[in-house]
Amino acid sequence: MAKAILVIDVQNDFCEGGALACTGGAAAASRITAHLKQNKSNYDFVIASRDWHTPDSENGGHFPAAGNQPDFVNTWPLHCIADTAGSQYHPNLDTSLIDIHIKKGQGQHGYSIFEGADESGTDFQALLQKLEITEVDVVGIATDYCVRASALDANRLGFSVRVITGLTAGVSQESTEQAIDEMVDQGIEVSPVA
Repeated sequence: MAKAILVIDVQNDFCEGGALACTGGAAAASRITAHLKQNKSNYDFVIASRDWHTPDSENGGHFPAAGNQPDFVNTWPLHCIADTAGSQYHPNLDTSLIDIHIKKGQGQHGYSIFEGADESGTDFQALLQKLEITEVDVVGIATDYCVRASALDANRLGFSVRVITGLTAGVSQESTEQAIDEMVDQGIEVSPVA
Protein backbone atom coordinates (compact mmCIF):
# COMPACT_ATOMS: atom_id res chain seq x y z
CA MET A 1 0.00 0.00 0.00
CA ALA A 2 1.69 3.16 -1.22
CA LYS A 3 0.73 6.82 -1.49
CA ALA A 4 1.56 9.17 -4.35
CA ILE A 5 1.08 12.84 -5.10
CA LEU A 6 0.05 13.55 -8.67
CA VAL A 7 1.36 16.92 -9.89
CA ILE A 8 -0.77 17.71 -12.92
CA ASP A 9 0.49 19.79 -15.85
CA VAL A 10 2.52 22.50 -14.09
CA GLN A 11 3.81 23.72 -17.45
CA ASN A 12 4.78 27.05 -18.96
CA ASP A 13 1.82 27.14 -21.35
CA PHE A 14 -0.65 26.85 -18.44
CA CYS A 15 0.99 29.60 -16.37
CA GLU A 16 1.05 33.36 -16.86
CA GLY A 17 2.46 34.26 -20.26
CA GLY A 18 1.68 30.83 -21.71
CA ALA A 19 -0.58 29.89 -24.62
CA LEU A 20 -3.42 28.76 -22.33
CA ALA A 21 -2.55 30.58 -19.13
CA CYS A 22 -4.32 30.17 -15.78
CA THR A 23 -4.14 33.09 -13.37
CA GLY A 24 -2.18 31.90 -10.36
CA GLY A 25 -0.37 29.13 -12.22
CA ALA A 26 3.14 30.34 -11.35
CA ALA A 27 2.15 30.83 -7.70
CA ALA A 28 0.65 27.33 -7.59
CA ALA A 29 3.92 25.96 -8.95
CA SER A 30 5.80 27.66 -6.10
CA ARG A 31 3.35 26.37 -3.48
CA ILE A 32 3.63 22.81 -4.86
CA THR A 33 7.42 22.98 -4.58
CA ALA A 34 7.16 24.19 -0.98
CA HIS A 35 4.65 21.43 -0.17
CA LEU A 36 6.88 18.75 -1.66
CA LYS A 37 9.93 19.99 0.22
CA GLN A 38 8.03 19.97 3.52
CA ASN A 39 6.04 16.76 2.97
CA LYS A 40 8.06 14.52 0.66
CA SER A 41 8.36 11.86 3.37
CA ASN A 42 4.54 11.57 3.37
CA TYR A 43 4.63 10.21 -0.18
CA ASP A 44 6.13 7.04 -1.58
CA PHE A 45 6.15 8.60 -5.06
CA VAL A 46 5.94 12.06 -6.60
CA ILE A 47 4.47 11.67 -10.09
CA ALA A 48 4.15 14.61 -12.47
CA SER A 49 2.24 14.76 -15.75
CA ARG A 50 2.73 16.98 -18.74
CA ASP A 51 0.56 17.64 -21.73
CA TRP A 52 2.76 16.54 -24.61
CA HIS A 53 0.78 17.16 -27.76
CA THR A 54 1.97 15.87 -31.12
CA PRO A 55 3.22 18.61 -33.48
CA ASP A 56 1.36 19.23 -36.75
CA SER A 57 -1.68 17.26 -35.57
CA GLU A 58 -5.18 18.09 -34.36
CA ASN A 59 -4.44 15.63 -31.49
CA GLY A 60 -7.75 13.80 -31.78
CA GLY A 61 -9.75 17.01 -32.13
CA HIS A 62 -8.08 18.79 -29.20
CA PHE A 63 -6.81 21.50 -31.55
CA PRO A 64 -9.08 23.12 -34.17
CA ALA A 65 -8.78 22.20 -37.82
CA ALA A 66 -6.55 24.50 -39.84
CA GLY A 67 -8.17 27.88 -40.36
CA ASN A 68 -10.71 27.40 -37.54
CA GLN A 69 -10.79 29.14 -34.18
CA PRO A 70 -10.81 27.15 -30.92
CA ASP A 71 -14.16 27.02 -29.13
CA PHE A 72 -12.59 26.69 -25.63
CA VAL A 73 -14.95 23.79 -24.91
CA ASN A 74 -13.68 20.94 -27.07
CA THR A 75 -10.91 22.65 -29.01
CA TRP A 76 -8.12 24.80 -27.64
CA PRO A 77 -5.35 27.11 -28.86
CA LEU A 78 -2.13 25.27 -29.70
CA HIS A 79 -0.37 24.51 -26.41
CA CYS A 80 2.17 22.15 -24.87
CA ILE A 81 3.50 20.94 -28.20
CA ALA A 82 6.10 18.24 -27.50
CA ASP A 83 9.61 19.57 -26.87
CA THR A 84 8.65 23.27 -27.05
CA ALA A 85 9.27 25.82 -24.30
CA GLY A 86 5.55 25.82 -23.50
CA SER A 87 5.56 22.08 -22.80
CA GLN A 88 8.33 22.31 -20.20
CA TYR A 89 7.69 22.36 -16.47
CA HIS A 90 7.30 25.86 -15.04
CA PRO A 91 10.59 26.99 -13.46
CA ASN A 92 8.88 27.48 -10.07
CA LEU A 93 8.36 23.70 -9.89
CA ASP A 94 11.47 21.99 -8.50
CA THR A 95 11.71 19.00 -10.83
CA SER A 96 14.42 17.38 -8.69
CA LEU A 97 11.58 16.40 -6.33
CA ILE A 98 9.74 14.40 -9.05
CA ASP A 99 10.22 10.62 -9.12
CA ILE A 100 8.20 9.68 -12.21
CA HIS A 101 7.31 11.71 -15.32
CA ILE A 102 4.12 11.03 -17.30
CA LYS A 103 3.37 12.38 -20.78
CA LYS A 104 -0.21 12.59 -22.02
CA GLY A 105 -2.17 14.05 -24.91
CA GLN A 106 0.04 12.50 -27.55
CA GLY A 107 -2.33 12.54 -30.50
CA GLN A 108 -5.37 12.80 -28.21
CA HIS A 109 -7.14 15.15 -25.78
CA GLY A 110 -5.33 13.81 -22.73
CA TYR A 111 -7.11 15.67 -19.93
CA SER A 112 -6.52 12.92 -17.35
CA ILE A 113 -3.15 11.60 -16.22
CA PHE A 114 -4.71 8.15 -16.73
CA GLU A 115 -4.48 8.80 -20.48
CA GLY A 116 -0.70 9.07 -20.17
CA ALA A 117 2.33 6.82 -19.92
CA ASP A 118 5.75 6.92 -18.30
CA GLU A 119 9.08 7.25 -20.09
CA SER A 120 9.16 3.51 -20.81
CA GLY A 121 5.65 3.54 -22.28
CA THR A 122 3.88 1.89 -19.32
CA ASP A 123 0.35 3.26 -19.13
CA PHE A 124 -0.47 5.14 -15.97
CA GLN A 125 -3.00 2.77 -14.44
CA ALA A 126 -0.66 -0.20 -14.94
CA LEU A 127 2.14 1.82 -13.35
CA LEU A 128 0.05 2.53 -10.25
CA GLN A 129 -0.78 -1.16 -9.92
CA LYS A 130 2.86 -2.12 -10.31
CA LEU A 131 3.87 0.38 -7.60
CA GLU A 132 0.99 -0.80 -5.35
CA ILE A 133 -0.32 2.75 -5.03
CA THR A 134 -3.77 2.92 -3.43
CA GLU A 135 -3.94 6.55 -2.28
CA VAL A 136 -3.30 9.77 -4.21
CA ASP A 137 -3.22 13.49 -3.57
CA VAL A 138 -3.93 15.52 -6.70
CA VAL A 139 -2.55 19.04 -7.28
CA GLY A 140 -1.64 21.21 -10.26
CA ILE A 141 -3.28 22.90 -13.24
CA ALA A 142 -6.07 23.34 -14.10
CA THR A 143 -8.43 22.60 -11.22
CA ASP A 144 -11.45 22.58 -13.54
CA TYR A 145 -9.94 20.51 -16.35
CA CYS A 146 -6.97 18.18 -15.99
CA VAL A 147 -6.92 18.07 -12.16
CA ARG A 148 -10.66 17.35 -12.21
CA ALA A 149 -10.37 14.65 -14.89
CA SER A 150 -7.42 12.97 -13.14
CA ALA A 151 -9.13 12.99 -9.72
CA LEU A 152 -12.42 11.66 -11.12
CA ASP A 153 -10.61 8.85 -12.97
CA ALA A 154 -8.63 7.90 -9.86
CA ASN A 155 -11.82 7.84 -7.80
CA ARG A 156 -13.71 5.80 -10.42
CA LEU A 157 -10.87 3.25 -10.45
CA GLY A 158 -11.06 2.78 -6.68
CA PHE A 159 -8.16 4.87 -5.41
CA SER A 160 -8.46 6.96 -2.26
CA VAL A 161 -8.32 10.52 -3.62
CA ARG A 162 -7.73 13.93 -2.07
CA VAL A 163 -7.51 17.16 -4.08
CA ILE A 164 -5.58 19.95 -2.35
CA THR A 165 -7.14 23.08 -3.86
CA GLY A 166 -4.54 25.40 -2.32
CA LEU A 167 -2.02 23.72 -4.63
CA THR A 168 -4.07 24.19 -7.80
CA ALA A 169 -4.98 26.96 -10.23
CA GLY A 170 -8.19 27.03 -12.28
CA VAL A 171 -9.29 28.52 -15.58
CA SER A 172 -12.27 30.41 -14.11
CA GLN A 173 -13.85 30.74 -10.68
CA GLU A 174 -17.22 29.48 -11.90
CA SER A 175 -15.93 26.33 -13.62
CA THR A 176 -13.54 25.66 -10.72
CA GLU A 177 -16.42 25.79 -8.23
CA GLN A 178 -18.46 23.45 -10.46
CA ALA A 179 -15.53 21.03 -10.67
CA ILE A 180 -15.07 21.04 -6.89
CA ASP A 181 -18.79 20.39 -6.37
CA GLU A 182 -18.64 17.51 -8.85
CA MET A 183 -15.60 15.96 -7.17
CA VAL A 184 -17.17 16.25 -3.70
CA ASP A 185 -20.41 14.70 -5.03
CA GLN A 186 -18.34 11.74 -6.25
CA GLY A 187 -16.89 11.21 -2.77
CA ILE A 188 -13.50 12.80 -3.38
CA GLU A 189 -11.96 14.60 -0.41
CA VAL A 190 -11.35 18.22 -1.37
CA SER A 191 -9.26 20.27 1.03
CA PRO A 192 -7.72 23.75 0.71
CA VAL A 193 -4.61 22.60 2.57
CA ALA A 194 -2.79 19.32 3.07
